[in-house]
Amino acid sequence: QVQLVESGGGSVQTGGSLRLSCTASGTRVMSNCMAWFRQAPGKEREAVASMYPGGRTTGYANSVKGRFTMSQDNGENTVYLQMNGLKPEDTAVYYCAAGGSRDCSLRSTYQHWGQGTQVTVSS
Repeated sequence: QVQLVESGGGSVQTGGSLRLSCTASGTRVMSNCMAWFRQAPGKEREAVASMYPGGRTTGYANSVKGRFTMSQDNGENTVYLQMNGLKPEDTAVYYCAAGGSRDCSLRSTYQHWGQGTQVTVSS
């Protein structure tokens, strides 16, 4: 059974930083498409960052390019999302997701989801 457990959320002021972690069990992060999504109140869930198997390629939403960095530690079987220069519009519940290994840009690829971690950015 695949489980994804996120941690690292919290409350920061504008311009602050947070690092989210997602530790997987029942699967290897290096063998999957891995991604971070977020959902703000009243809005659709949106993709923030994605990574192809092996961590060789990452993609980012335009709204976070240059501020967020996704990485993985195969030894820890964990993916991270380093978030710098946080803005109030980054406030959301952030979800880790894992799925197949082909097109990591498709939401339908992701079959397994974590429970989410809240990120709140105040002005």
